[in-house]
Amino acid sequence: MILYVTSFFSGMTVMAVELACSRLLAPYFSSSQIVWTIIIGLIMISMSIGNMLGGRLADKHKSLGRLYFYIWIASLWIAAIPFVGKYLIAGIIGLLLLFVPGGQFVVAGSALSCLIIFAIPMALLGMVSPYLVRLGIDDMENSGKIAGKIYAMGTIGSIIGTFIPTFITIPLIGTGKTFFLFAFLLNVVCALYFIFRKKRNIKNVVTSILFLAFLLMPFQDSFAFWKSNIIYEGESLYNYLQVTETEDSVILSTNVAFGVQSIYKKDGSLSGYYYEYALMAPFFMDEASFDKDLNVLVLGLGTGTYSKQLKKYFPNSSCDSVEIDEKIAWLAGKYFNLREDEATVYINDGRSFLDTGNAGMYDIILADAYQDITVPFHMSTVEFFQSVKKHLKPGGILIVNINMRSGDFEGVPEYLAGTVKKCFSNVYRVDLTNVTNSVLFASDIPYMPGNYAKNTMAIPEGHDLYFISQYVGDNMSEVEDSGLVLTDDLAPVEVLGQKSLNKIVEQELEYYRSSIKGKGIKDILEMLSR
Repeated sequence: MILYVTSFFSGMTVMAVELACSRLLAPYFSSSQIVWTIIIGLIMISMSIGNMLGGRLADKHKSLGRLYFYIWIASLWIAAIPFVGKYLIAGIIGLLLLFVPGGQFVVAGSALSCLIIFAIPMALLGMVSPYLVRLGIDDMENSGKIAGKIYAMGTIGSIIGTFIPTFITIPLIGTGKTFFLFAFLLNVVCALYFIFRKKRNIKNVVTSILFLAFLLMPFQDSFAFWKSNIIYEGESLYNYLQVTETEDSVILSTNVAFGVQSIYKKDGSLSGYYYEYALMAPFFMDEASFDKDLNVLVLGLGTGTYSKQLKKYFPNSSCDSVEIDEKIAWLAGKYFNLREDEATVYINDGRSFLDTGNAGMYDIILADAYQDITVPFHMSTVEFFQSVKKHLKPGGILIVNINMRSGDFEGVPEYLAGTVKKCFSNVYRVDLTNVTNSVLFASDIPYMPGNYAKNTMAIPEGHDLYFISQYVGDNMSEVEDSGLVLTDDLAPVEVLGQKSLNKIVEQELEYYRSSIKGKGIKDILEMLSR
């Protein structure tokens, strides 16, 4: 029985740690498919090495007690990750700043971090199955059946270990305590073995008690870099979330290393971010004014900053906002003061929402689900934008916020613009300064620039949006049909996004390299902590 229990919990822990690994790395390197590929690949390599070593050591030593010692070491290592993981990643980032080109930063950083932090415990757990099969079978006539049960229990454990972290432990107790929980379970397995063998093993009892104490202890440490102005840090089914507060702003980040998702000015003033330029969309219509009745749909609520500004400057507007991450929607109300009259919030995937009965017809639709290199491919295709178009009233405007602009319009931005152009007769692009965003305005309305010039003439010089309206008018350029189109069948947004991100990272790294020139490791860590 203990063999099956061991196989079950070892398999469960492997998958749980793999999922928690992605959450550990996400604040620094994102949670893109590229990073996931690195995590899965390196953990499988580590497991394969463990399989080979486990078989050889089982033949050589013929001791199950030695196997449980290896499992115990793996549990200690896993339990240490919440304490040392962020420091190791910070050190790795500091090292890469000096020696690795920006174009390889995300790949090299995530690979090296995964290798250093997770390779050894995964290799140790990879030793379990061959060890159990070699030393746990006494009846050779039934060896195939017993081996099959051992592997089956490991697979069942892996299946359960896939669901528990995602739906239970990470959202409820966080990534750090998820590591503690599964380290504790491995310790219990080791203790059970020695109990069955009637052997005393004080170290398992002591570490089990310590791990349990850490699980029950109500401590909260910053999971990412050391910041003194964090007012919320947590995790959801989809994201690592961090809210920071400055003297005049509240900021949401889902990727700590590079950029922020939303900024809310406490006094309600403009922040200079893309959603304020998106407020210009009504002025592309045939008739526009700040008093115009507008039905607006936002696909990607975020913290609701656009919805708040929309209600402020267009008081007769109504806004449906869709957000897939329920916890982000909760943060919007708690920390970013989103009111019920500013947005009717639906928790759903943006594309799925369009097929529900809640989706109506809208004057303006903002597609704002594209950030970092985690572009949702199903919301970037011709089929998606055709679905969006069906929910636009005649003369309606689609706004697309395109993040990741690295100084040119290549990669994801170019393909997204080409895809939108495939669905709409007229598409105009506005590149923003000081932020990595471009905003597209699309419609089948003819003479969009003419409408815009006519309608914005009524905005007085003293109005909050006057300079934004002038900037959009002066910097819009028509998007031509490039032939670059994304479809449901072919949408390589991860590869395209990586190319764009590499350029942004290179620019960021140049700043850090110049800052740390001549400094030691201690100085680098202190700089990263600011």
